[in-house]
Amino acid sequence: MLPFAYQAFSAVVHEGSFYKASLLLSVTPSAISHSISQLEKDFGFPVFVRNRAGAELTASGRTVLLIQDVVNSQGRLQQEADRINGLSIGSVRLGAFSSTCINWVPPIIQAFHEKYPDIQVSVYQNDFNAITQAVKDGTIDVGFTSLPVNENLLVKQLIRDEIYCIAPKDFKPKSSMEVTAEDLEGKSFILQQGDYDRDTKAALDHYDIRQNSIQFSIDDQSILAMVEAGLGFGILPELALQTISGNVQVFPFDKRFYRTICMVTTRTGAKSPATQRMMKQVEEYVEGEYGGK
Repeated sequence: MLPFAYQAFSAVVHEGSFYKASLLLSVTPSAISHSISQLEKDFGFPVFVRNRAGAELTASGRTVLLIQDVVNSQGRLQQEADRINGLSIGSVRLGAFSSTCINWVPPIIQAFHEKYPDIQVSVYQNDFNAITQAVKDGTIDVGFTSLPVNENLLVKQLIRDEIYCIAPKDFKPKSSMEVTAEDLEGKSFILQQGDYDRDTKAALDHYDIRQNSIQFSIDDQSILAMVEAGLGFGILPELALQTISGNVQVFPFDKRFYRTICMVTTRTGAKSPATQRMMKQVEEYVEGEYGGK
């Protein structure tokens, strides 16, 4: 039997607060607090520090994240026993960044539930780096992120997603088909803070867009609204443009830029029957939507 303190530790890591962990485990916040206090007493050092945002791991707490491996192993053991007994039950935790959460996750989960109605699916949304770290820590089982992935994880490349320039309606490029360095000279750009790295940064650097010319917004739809208001230009990938709208223009760059969306999991996590089924469902969805893109 898995110690409840381990379950409490895992829940607080996943949820980021004692209160949310108590809701997840259907216990009182004091039960979570007592279990963590006992765990810290047994270890001889604090594992969490509480703050206004919730609870964060201490440096010592991060060294015992292998508790998460114990929790996950227990779950995989139970799922394997259920598989042997012919039962399709279990759980899988899916991590997704904004545009995959909006465009991919609903149809993937819908199809998954039709096949495996007794497998519980929970969804965690964050940026690329946070999702990759959560998979590494074992707090989610499968995550969508973008290359490069520098952690020691299993990586499955899914699609190449072209990055576009979003311009106000009154903008007229030298070419009617694409934007060039000359078109972008002296322009300011609006993007999400988490996107100022990887392939988006490569595009900005190529056109010599200085960081002091960049404003940050909270989400993709806000970027379109600010571009529509004439406050600057935006950079968004094709997937993000599928379900958001605005009175703007969309142009490819004269040099093409792409982000490569991938699926990540750990080597031990990939052994879970529920995780294996979810990964297969993701691959089937992407193949059906994009083929060999």
